[in-house]
Amino acid sequence: MTSQEIRQKFLDYFKSKGHLIVPSAPIVLKDDPTLMFSNSGMTQFKDFFLGYKTPTAPRIADTQKCLRVSGKHNDLDDVGRDTYHHTMFEMLGNWSFGDYFKKDAIAFAWELLTEVYGIPKENLYVTIFEGDASENLERDQDAYDFWKTHIAEDRIINGNKKDNFWEMGESGPCGPCSEIHVDLRTPEEKAKVSGLELVNNDHPQVVEVWNLVFMEFNRKADKSLEKLPAQHVDTGMGFERLCMALQGKSSNYDTDVFTPLIAKVEELSGKKYTGILEDEKDIAIRVVVDHIRAVAFAIADGQLPSSGGAGYVIRRILRRAVSYSYRFLGMKEPFLYKLVAVLQQQMGPFFPEIDKQGKLVTEVIKSEEESFLNTIENGLLRVEKLIQQTIADNQKVLPTPEVFELYDTYGFPDDLTRIIAEEKGLTIDEEGFNAKRKEQQDRSRGGSVQKVYDWVVLEEKPENFVGYDQTESETYITRYRKIENKDGEFYQVVLSNSPFYPEGGGQVGDKGVLENAAESFEVLETKKENGLIISLINGLPKDAGAVFYAKVNAADRKNSQANHSVTHLLHEALRDVLGTHVEQKGSYVGPDYLRFDFSHFNKMTEEELALIEQKVNQKIKDSIALQEFRSIPIQEALDKGAMALFGEKYGDNVRMIQFGSSKELCGGTHVKNTSEIGHFKITSEGSAAAGIRRIEAISGDQSEEYFRNLEKQILEISQLLKSKDAVRSIEKLIEENTALKAEVDALKKEKAKGEIGEWKNAYEQKGNKQLLVKKTSLDAGSVKDIVFQLKREIPASVTIILSDADGKPMITVGVSDDLAADYQAGAIVKDLAKEIQGGGGGNPGFATAGGKNLDGLENAYQKALTI
Repeated sequence: MTSQEIRQKFLDYFKSKGHLIVPSAPIVLKDDPTLMFSNSGMTQFKDFFLGYKTPTAPRIADTQKCLRVSGKHNDLDDVGRDTYHHTMFEMLGNWSFGDYFKKDAIAFAWELLTEVYGIPKENLYVTIFEGDASENLERDQDAYDFWKTHIAEDRIINGNKKDNFWEMGESGPCGPCSEIHVDLRTPEEKAKVSGLELVNNDHPQVVEVWNLVFMEFNRKADKSLEKLPAQHVDTGMGFERLCMALQGKSSNYDTDVFTPLIAKVEELSGKKYTGILEDEKDIAIRVVVDHIRAVAFAIADGQLPSSGGAGYVIRRILRRAVSYSYRFLGMKEPFLYKLVAVLQQQMGPFFPEIDKQGKLVTEVIKSEEESFLNTIENGLLRVEKLIQQTIADNQKVLPTPEVFELYDTYGFPDDLTRIIAEEKGLTIDEEGFNAKRKEQQDRSRGGSVQKVYDWVVLEEKPENFVGYDQTESETYITRYRKIENKDGEFYQVVLSNSPFYPEGGGQVGDKGVLENAAESFEVLETKKENGLIISLINGLPKDAGAVFYAKVNAADRKNSQANHSVTHLLHEALRDVLGTHVEQKGSYVGPDYLRFDFSHFNKMTEEELALIEQKVNQKIKDSIALQEFRSIPIQEALDKGAMALFGEKYGDNVRMIQFGSSKELCGGTHVKNTSEIGHFKITSEGSAAAGIRRIEAISGDQSEEYFRNLEKQILEISQLLKSKDAVRSIEKLIEENTALKAEVDALKKEKAKGEIGEWKNAYEQKGNKQLLVKKTSLDAGSVKDIVFQLKREIPASVTIILSDADGKPMITVGVSDDLAADYQAGAIVKDLAKEIQGGGGGNPGFATAGGKNLDGLENAYQKALTI
């Protein structure tokens, strides 16, 4: 049975069971803030499960393209190392939205696998959720009872929360699940060891093939579970694994899902695939044929490789494939793009997007390969230099910042760095590297989607940065490329002579204008990439090769360089006051403020902050002239006393900035004299991380504005108080307010005492239980105190209080401890909160909810009477 036939039989079967067959959703998610990619078949139906949208049909089936390379579900590092993990895979699935549930889902799965596909029953095992006390979740007895009508009870296995409670991500729909595992071993192997012992133990021939998820809950952001509006079924069967089982193979890669791609790789590389797990050549081929599918379909669905967010993930997958093929297949030239045609032939009939976008996919992959292969060649030189320096320093571990810079900034594969280092008897700091990578991954999740086109090169000429000496310059564009993002269409340009400082060293990139007599463009930002100073402009010149005049925004530059110079003075002052353990750990320098992170373990005192300000401002008053050493040997700069920042990468020649005794290696722009800074003012000091403090401050124009506003506020306060002694007047107001608050609190308590007696007598007997539903205007604090007292004193009671204090609807529910098994305060309050367009929660004994609809309190009151 071919893979195409297997896929079609699945869809035909569920169509016969009344399911609507729908196409796969895009693999790339553009409008879901919680996910970059579809990581399961149910992703496109999430709103159906949550009740936000009405399903197009109560029963649906499809095959969904999925990608698991980030977040909770991440299989990337396993790909190639075993026979069944993939980045992109197809998930065959059937769904019920409030229609059938466990019984039918189990029956459908069993019939399809054993009767339609003909898998021998003796090769199958199933698991059910064993429950989890930490979340008050019971064993899935229903699933067990339904399964035992189809399969022997000794083949039904209890599974823990990790294996048998399915969650889409950190939040979202979830529920217990029942997995179906297939034993593909030979009869001889089965006779030696029972399949029962191998289920969920990562055995390559005893694998999960189908997961039946019974959606009952929604995982909230606070990690709590709430019941979904209705019960749903979400099943996912790994298409590649199913093909392995039905085609009698021991590896997914031996099925016709992958063999055409493998054959093409063999043809292009001249290497023969043998299927050996530990063979690096075979691992590389598996990585290539897996990754090309993920990259090609992601690009086809609109996600280009880029340096941030989802684009970064796609680029990383592609570069992983290039890295493996470079190292173990000897492929020094682009070739992955040639596999796209195979994918089109193989999958185009069912996924037409790969045919429609085939040319784009091919060109993008080829361009990325060329770029990365060039990166590898350059990176090899950098690694060799790093290794030589490490050996010269008598060290055995390559410095983590440099290793991570190779990986993150230059895109050089970390595993290649690791291998080369090991050949020289060196290692890398795995823990430190992984920590930095996690930080980068966390940042990339928030990256905006951006499409970057290829460079159009007008002239191969190195750009000349003239920004240290001038803020205006005659220039022309040497290359440009188009950028598309959520804000529109822009162009990045490289200039022959650029006065625009590129973002770096903590300092923001310059803004300004690029103009001539015919046209004018706004320069929105300036960055540095692969050695190029790149300015972003809001359009493309009609004549890109014309002569332009580049002008930096003078006011912003003036304030930015004042803030940058003051960070040097601040650094020196911090070391003077706090000690030489202080080292810069990061900074932000912009025209509006500066941020300075440094190593220090205690919160700074007011006295220390005042002394820091005094020292910096004294340096400003001293009018110290800038001494700039634009290009001197690094050792000479260090001999002069320059401070080199730990973790920074410096060349053989460096730029040193000196203001008197302050000497630092720095590439930023600076004032010519400290007097230009004007005044320095610290606006905040706090913790940035463990052992890292952060100072935020202002200088120059912002400092002047700060004191002007402060003076204005003091004047307005004095006028309001009708007093020249504002401090004494405010102290008097505080004293009066405290006394009045005490009086109000006393009155509230007195009123609450009166309410308690009345409310105790207002309970209505409901059989052997008591119910109180009461409206009040008491504040939330008073209501809470009363409800806790009543639920302690009134046995077998449910207390529901509806308050309109301050014009805001509030519902409070208390359940006495002896009714905890029968009633849940949280469930009651969530039901009633619907009437006031609100939400809330709590625990089984006490819960509250606020809302927006004050008029809805009457409906909530009437509804509460029916409890």
